[in-house]
Amino acid sequence: VQLQASGGGLAQPGGSLRLSCAASGISLALYAMCWFRQAPGKGREGVGCYSTSDGLAYYADSVKDRFTISRGNAKNTVSLQMNNLKPEDTAVYYCATDLNWYGNSWNNPGLYGYWGQGTQVTVSS
Repeated sequence: VQLQASGGGLAQPGGSLRLSCAASGISLALYAMCWFRQAPGKGREGVGCYSTSDGLAYYADSVKDRFTISRGNAKNTVSLQMNNLKPEDTAVYYCATDLNWYGNSWNNPGLYGYWGQGTQVTVSS
């Protein structure tokens, strides 16, 4: 299983970025696909997760109504659209996947067996 994250970069506050995660070796139709982030000096936190169990996306309160997870146009890709970015969104963003859906524990990074390499997002004026 390999996950390849891309799309990070520099954005101004209030701006937008779109991250993508391409998976190989698995079918994302069967796997939950999640995004995590890690800011300098902080632990890895859940951003959002797309559940194949109920077809819904779940988000951290800090990004709700600003970030959207969706299946990508290309096969086996998932995107994270980030709007109205804030300086506190600055972090390395990782995609992660697992065959299981963990319900209310979706934001526990220790549960996921497969990770992408991370892509840097910097929000600054």
